Amino acid sequence: MSDLTDSLVDVSSDSFWEVGNYKRAVKRVDDGNRLCNDLMNCLHERARIEKSYATQLTEWAKRWRQLVEKGPQYGTVERAWFALMTEAEKVSDLHMEVKAALMAEDLEKIKNWQKDAYHKQMIGGFKETKEVEDGFRKAQKPWAKKLKEVDAMKKGYHNACKEEKTATSRENSSKLDNNNPEAQKKLQEKVEKCQQEVQKTKERYQKSLEELDKVTPQYMENMEQVFEQWQQFEDKRLRFFKELLLSVKQHLDLSSNHKFSTVYHTLEDTIQAADAQEDLKWFRSSHGPGMPMNWPEFEELSMDLNRTLSRRETKRKHTDGVTLTGISQTTEQASKPSSSSAAAAEKTSADASDEEAGNPFANANANSNPFEDEPSSPELCVPVRALYDYDGQEQDELSFKAGDQLMKMSEEDEQGWCTGRLSDGTVGLYPANYMEDL
Repeated sequence: MSDLTDSLVDVSSDSFWEVGNYKRAVKRVDDGNRLCNDLMNCLHERARIEKSYATQLTEWAKRWRQLVEKGPQYGTVERAWFALMTEAEKVSDLHMEVKAALMAEDLEKIKNWQKDAYHKQMIGGFKETKEVEDGFRKAQKPWAKKLKEVDAMKKGYHNACKEEKTATSRENSSKLDNNNPEAQKKLQEKVEKCQQEVQKTKERYQKSLEELDKVTPQYMENMEQVFEQWQQFEDKRLRFFKELLLSVKQHLDLSSNHKFSTVYHTLEDTIQAADAQEDLKWFRSSHGPGMPMNWPEFEELSMDLNRTLSRRETKRKHTDGVTLTGISQTTEQASKPSSSSAAAAEKTSADASDEEAGNPFANANANSNPFEDEPSSPELCVPVRALYDYDGQEQDELSFKAGDQLMKMSEEDEQGWCTGRLSDGTVGLYPANYMEDL
């Protein structure tokens, strides 16, 4: 019976009321299920894009933060530059939140709604598809049956008309040819018989049309009822899609997220806080004419000096808190070596005074090798890396740049110095607080 209406009559119109044309309404049920899958795929792709963008932002921020840290930029402008990387990291977090919302909320809503709205059958297809098709077929069956009768009556009437026309044509030809009167009489009887058949088939055709007209209102009512039932089903899907798309919009619209606006307010405030004059002032005092200096002065030979202090001790004694030269660092980092140097200078001065007062061998050791003051252990060989630039002030001091690697040959002495060896084999002293162990 499933193909009954398909074989009743050829569909000659695109109207919904034509036999079999309800199948478009049936197909809409299957299309609704497919659209749920399409929407899920759409959101899944968008979630992947959000994740990819967030990952790229994070990697970009990490790489450029390292480059700026190692670069020559300093001060408040450096902090403003860092603010760009901070913005990228926070926006990356927000886009990861968007990805999570799409996957955990919106995608799950569609999946659950689809599961509740469309029920698969064991034999394939959906229960809802079978229900709508059965409903339309049942509503259309009586009318389709009458339509089939009308079509048969119309065909009989048209055939009778053709027969009548053929018989009349033969009769007229016989009269013109002056044929046998007996033959003409037979042809005339044939014409009359055909005319009677035309009249009978015409009456049957008209009667079948009247019967079809009687069942047409009921047919239309039943079809309307089934159609409206599945209009409501489709209405639920359309409304759900609208609500879901609004939810997706809320998740995608970062402009309505207070966290997003805060990111850019913070970025603007940090950039506005950059002060060129403050940065120039800092550079002048840290690396320019504003740096302290022990200018050369005339010195008399002190005969009371029991011994000649080592170069490192003399340096600590007469440079009370002086900033070491050649440092490339930020304002916060610059304070660290200066504080350490000052503390070491005070300690060295005190130690030197004690030695001058009570060491009977001071003069004997005055011209000794400074490396012999703190003999390094031959077993010690530790790789270290320079945190800052340093230019050696004495012949036995090493010079290096931030990032250079060398080998530490001795532990830090009381004055804060270590013995090290450069990659070219040069051995000398360096300030311990300029290095970090690897």
